[in-house]
Amino acid sequence: MPSMARAEDYIDLDWEDLLPVGQTPVPSALPDVKPHDEGTQLSSQQPASSGVRTDWNGKVVRLPGYVIPIEYTGTGVTAFILAPFVGACIHVPPPPANQLIFVTTSKPYEIDGLFEPVNVIGMFGVSSLSTHLADIGYALSADRIEPYRA
Repeated sequence: MPSMARAEDYIDLDWEDLLPVGQTPVPSALPDVKPHDEGTQLSSQQPASSGVRTDWNGKVVRLPGYVIPIEYTGTGVTAFILAPFVGACIHVPPPPANQLIFVTTSKPYEIDGLFEPVNVIGMFGVSSLSTHLADIGYALSADRIEPYRA
């Protein structure tokens, strides 16, 4: 259940909060790891999404996850997919669209690597976006990106 943070003006969300009621979460284990050079289009293996939640449209939220870079400015990432587990969209078929968030930020985030978890805080909403990696069900305009802290 999402809860309002005391000292901050955002709603803490978990990945399960993005699923329609009754849908089970995606396992955090890495199923069916694929070699980079296998040549398959991972997005074609993406499970179908059973819908999105609109409860947090237009709200400022904080969500933890892993960065899959899409666009850079200098050495910082300015657009990326936020995923619930390490390696999603890269070596495994991506999770359903309702478990992926397209994040944009005006201040480039210096990424340490794909295996570093982050917290992203910003305006959240439902989106329908298709990239070469996956279909994405949500968007977030990041005000802050910081190393993950529970």
